[in-house]
Amino acid sequence: MDLKLSTIGQISVCVHDLEQAVAFYRDIFGMEFLFSVPKMAFFNCDGVRLMLTESHEFDHPGSILYFKVSDIHFAHKELLSKGVTFEGEPHLIAKMEDHDLWMAFFRDCDENLLGLMCEVRSSSIID
Repeated sequence: MDLKLSTIGQISVCVHDLEQAVAFYRDIFGMEFLFSVPKMAFFNCDGVRLMLTESHEFDHPGSILYFKVSDIHFAHKELLSKGVTFEGEPHLIAKMEDHDLWMAFFRDCDENLLGLMCEVRSSSIID
């Protein structure tokens, strides 16, 4: 039997101030807080666990998390109203055969780069 990795169980994001980061992800992003232990806090992201870890050992740029949203303009506006800093406006990345791919990039309270992604039927997006 060949090993095939496919399901992500947990993603880790390094933060400098765990208490501040928990408040940001819980209160600004509206993520479901699960539990915390010393130097770590966990959230539910629709079945994938997100771990915020207060660790300077791994304090370096990491992977970009892309959050799927059904309406990127609404999500952008809501996060802006909560003080989230965006790199720019939502923009079209690619026109696919059956949908358009839109993205917008923003920063969390530790300057980690995150993204919103929206896959919609071509006729559904009005900019």
